[in-house]
Amino acid sequence: MGWGHYSVDDRAARAASVGYGTKSAREIFAQRAINNAMNPYGVRLREARDSAEHPESMAIILALDVTGSMGSIPHHLVKEGLPTIMGRIIQSGTNDPQLLFLAVGDHECDSSPLQVGQFESSDALLDKWLTDVYLEGGGGGNAGESYLLAWYFAGFHTSIDCFEKRKQKGFLFTIGDEPTLRDVPATALKRIMGDGQYENYSADTFLLDKAREKYHVFHLHIRETGAGSMQATMDGWKQLMGDNLIILERHEDVSKVIPEIIARNTPKTEVKSATAATTQPGTPVLL
Repeated sequence: MGWGHYSVDDRAARAASVGYGTKSAREIFAQRAINNAMNPYGVRLREARDSAEHPESMAIILALDVTGSMGSIPHHLVKEGLPTIMGRIIQSGTNDPQLLFLAVGDHECDSSPLQVGQFESSDALLDKWLTDVYLEGGGGGNAGESYLLAWYFAGFHTSIDCFEKRKQKGFLFTIGDEPTLRDVPATALKRIMGDGQYENYSADTFLLDKAREKYHVFHLHIRETGAGSMQATMDGWKQLMGDNLIILERHEDVSKVIPEIIARNTPKTEVKSATAATTQPGTPVLL
């Protein structure tokens, strides 16, 4: 995948025509069950490949918590956050970003704890995958949500040229307000992914390290919810992620810090013409 380019101007015109700025999350995210195209069952790989259009592809994964308290994140992205992220990434010198949306829930409680898009570059296709996300709104009263499924999928089910050809790691961002569940059993993975050989995996002793083999892995913790304000949750993430835990006061801040993190960790190249991407002025600040 990954065809086409991202145009903030084209995206703004299309967003105005479909009413992204005024519609509610329920109106925009119309899926009432998992979209078949985003069902990970039977998926072997998602690929971020170089091409004539994108000779130096950079794989970026945004894993969005879609449980009850976090539906604000996809809504922010579709209203204004995604064009800010993509435009600033390109302006900062990463010319060929290919972005994959994951949606995570709770594998102990939810019917669709993992949803998987495709790596894409164009504004139209990224909007398509984002708005195909099913906001299940679940989760439970257990020990957290399934952020570790994002690490599992990135580690075992992605193939990315930036790493395989250039030994340049991609980027994986999980975004949410809960702790991560610490273990996922083989039975749960088989239910989610389909037939295959699975093991019982732990988040902190295997899956995070597996994802880190080919991605810079960050967690963006949102403090503004009741769950997010709990100091014990932040302390747990700090122990797990170290300096790669980014604590944000507001969910809108995700679109400011993601381009800044990528810029700090990516070798710079000549920036492409602004016809490919333009952004609003301003420098993102890492909080």
